[in-house]
Amino acid sequence: MALSAFSHAQPKDATGVLVLADGTTIWGKGFGASGSAVGEVCFNTAMTGYQEVMTDPSYDSQIVTFTFPHIGNVGANEEDVESRGLGAVGCIVRQDVTRHSNFRARDEFIEWCVRHGKIGLSGVDTRALTRRIRVQGAPNAVIAHNPRGDFDLKALKKQAAEWSGLEGLDLVPSVTREAHEEWKGGYWQLGTGYAEADNQKPHVVAIDYGAKDNIFRNLVRAGAKVTVVPARTSLDDILALQPDGVFLSNGPGDPAATGEYAVPVIQGLLERDIPLFGICLGHQMLGLAAGAKTAKMFQGHRGANHPVQRVGEGWGESAGLVEITSMNHGFAVDAETLPDTVEQTHVSLFDGTNCGISIKGKKAFGVQYHPEASPGPQDSFYLFEKFVGMLG
Repeated sequence: MALSAFSHAQPKDATGVLVLADGTTIWGKGFGASGSAVGEVCFNTAMTGYQEVMTDPSYDSQIVTFTFPHIGNVGANEEDVESRGLGAVGCIVRQDVTRHSNFRARDEFIEWCVRHGKIGLSGVDTRALTRRIRVQGAPNAVIAHNPRGDFDLKALKKQAAEWSGLEGLDLVPSVTREAHEEWKGGYWQLGTGYAEADNQKPHVVAIDYGAKDNIFRNLVRAGAKVTVVPARTSLDDILALQPDGVFLSNGPGDPAATGEYAVPVIQGLLERDIPLFGICLGHQMLGLAAGAKTAKMFQGHRGANHPVQRVGEGWGESAGLVEITSMNHGFAVDAETLPDTVEQTHVSLFDGTNCGISIKGKKAFGVQYHPEASPGPQDSFYLFEKFVGMLG
């Protein structure tokens, strides 16, 4: 099935549909879990890593359009998940999902989607949908799959139109851990899987706003012992763990909403000169704690090929160097609101938005992108080494 037109009329054999808040109806072939889910439609330009994308908690309440047409080729396996059954609520692809052709696969992507409750839609003109998002912004929508092709379009449109959207929404409580956890997993190697972590010092306390597990593995690889704590852990409870440094993780939703309880804790850590490193939402939390503001982006940045340039002082011979980065964010720190106490360290070469900050006089920095995703492939690993190197 190849359905290029966006139409209200249901084609024959259509078993899946995407209904936008304005009533636009996009038909296709449903796969994965049956049912419906509401979210913001975005697009991701990565050529690989669909399983990692679908299990990234930063995609909570989002429906991902993959611009790469062939999804399913490498199947699925439990080693490549980034969280415990969380992530995007659905995905949209161009071609029918293919059977896997990869020696690491332990499952077909369609069966994996069924087991993890992910709704898929194939046969969609993803170029046209991506262009619509780029021109008109990321829309709210409902994705639905019914093997019999039975849909209540009026109810689906109403659900999409009444959804609040991501702005003002704190999604962290639904994706964070419920209790403290001593992180055990080390770095992955082909043939041996994940190594065991045996570091005892320095001790990093990682605040989980919806973290990708590979971040913790990279902190271990850089030489740290990691304790992961829930997003609402108090300042006193964090200090009681005697951290040498604190990591602020990625996560979904509006940073301003999460910041209502996260920012006071981070400000308390800054006052005590505890080293801090933030990624994605954690970077935005650090910016808010330092006095900056965040803003909703028109279409966001999501993909594995985003060029980011090092700017500002302190880079030495690497000043101006460009890193190829992986990104997933729909909000950004507003560079125009950065106070004099904060230096901008990285900018996007796509649109000039802020991608990195450093707090002057503090061992505290953050980046908007995901160095643990290794798109460069090792362009950004220095950030983990830099942070762990600060801890003594």
